[in-house]
Amino acid sequence: MTPTLLPALATIWPHQARYRKAAQTVAEGLFNALDDDLRPYVLLLALPAAARPEADAEGPAIILEPADAELPTAAFVDAVARGRVQQNTAISPYPEREDVSPEMLRRKHEGIGLRTAVQQTLDELDGHGNHQHFASWAMRIDGHFVLTILRVRRRPLRAYPSLRPHRYYTDGRPLAPSLLVAAIYRFNEECMKLLTDVEPGAGLLTRPRDTDELLRGAGKSLMDTPAQALGLAPGAARLFDTLNTISSLRYEGAEGVGKLLLARRGHPNLEEVFALTCPTDLDDFRAVRKLLEMTTPDVHLLGDGDKVYALGRQIGSYDASREDLFVINFITHYAWEFGHGAHVLLRAHYGLPGLPRTRLNKARFRRDLRRTFELHDPAKVERLWEVVLEASRQAHGTMLVITTEALAEADRLKLQCTLIEPVRLTSLITRLVTSIDGAVLLDPESYCYSIGVILDGRASGRGNATRGARYNSAVRYVESSAWPCLAIVVSEDGLVDVLSKENLAEEAT
Repeated sequence: MTPTLLPALATIWPHQARYRKAAQTVAEGLFNALDDDLRPYVLLLALPAAARPEADAEGPAIILEPADAELPTAAFVDAVARGRVQQNTAISPYPEREDVSPEMLRRKHEGIGLRTAVQQTLDELDGHGNHQHFASWAMRIDGHFVLTILRVRRRPLRAYPSLRPHRYYTDGRPLAPSLLVAAIYRFNEECMKLLTDVEPGAGLLTRPRDTDELLRGAGKSLMDTPAQALGLAPGAARLFDTLNTISSLRYEGAEGVGKLLLARRGHPNLEEVFALTCPTDLDDFRAVRKLLEMTTPDVHLLGDGDKVYALGRQIGSYDASREDLFVINFITHYAWEFGHGAHVLLRAHYGLPGLPRTRLNKARFRRDLRRTFELHDPAKVERLWEVVLEASRQAHGTMLVITTEALAEADRLKLQCTLIEPVRLTSLITRLVTSIDGAVLLDPESYCYSIGVILDGRASGRGNATRGARYNSAVRYVESSAWPCLAIVVSEDGLVDVLSKENLAEEAT
């Protein structure tokens, strides 16, 4: 019997709309924190679990919500049947366990098969389009399999490096090859938890889980992948928490800077300078932090994911397809990166993981100049871009403030800055004036009027306690400014933020 294709507004359970709205809130919080170009969008797909006796001649209903989903509902007509084929023919990734009943095992296999079939359809529909869809596990509700579908933009999704897929935990769950995939897994898990409520959408969904908590969960999931590659039990290794703690410690007042290379001992691309007679447990945080003090730009700590066993260096040409040598780069206090080969896969700052975003995005910077100053002249835009690019290379961080009233603001703030004769910034001058503390004040023509500026402004409640004084003073100044204003904040850990009234307003919504 062919399933009926019902309008998108049809509902399966009373709180369906509230559930989708709450799931959308979770998705926006999580993925906008990683990259606001992803533009997450949540859909619901309901597939009839079986033909119902009371169904009309056309069969039970397939429901896709909302109406602007831009997916052909008819493409999923045979998804349940194909899922059962997958269930019956695929090798089960779940081992037989005494604590899992046959019925529980059957439902798990059923869910895997159905999700696989739906995901195959989504991949075919996506083709080379602008979006990519990801299906969650299915939940039975009122005679239907309900799947939460996450849609994100394809281009930013594919802009980030990834390890190879198809690694699994011992219970069959897939390991995450990238932070974005780990975030997708966490989102799916959250949706499943919410759908298991007695009345999904009626209670907990009005209080979605904290975004930071989901981000930390994604970071932990990603760091399970190198743990498995090193022969460790993924969940038990706790690499993410361990590295956060090490990065947070100081040694005689100094912040930890250096590298830890993770690989099994005897790796062909590692050379030991000297070994420790008694290797130090990686979770002996203070001991590892003390050892980190001995590292240099070319001599690093060597560890196997469980212990630090030597100091040494990387040699030869590493074959990245092996995926058995990983780099932990401790950048500054409470900031570190996880990398493989030539790529950074995760950057953690004050315990929160983030994507290794490019230091600056030229297209976005052009857009910000147009929105803030209505600046379209290619030559002027290029001059400002060169100035900002040079400032972004400042190792100790800096701040540029571009405003139409730079001259007047320099005069107003003359008691808390160093006034200079107006000069058009070049790469050399930018390098000089950004080497001291304080902001550099310039206009859209690239003329600088004062340096070392201590900014003022009213507190608005939109600051970020984890980002430090430089970032928060820029937020206050931009929001308080009566004139068109753009602030570029370069932090010590390499992050670059471009702040404008429009950007701050978008983040708040």
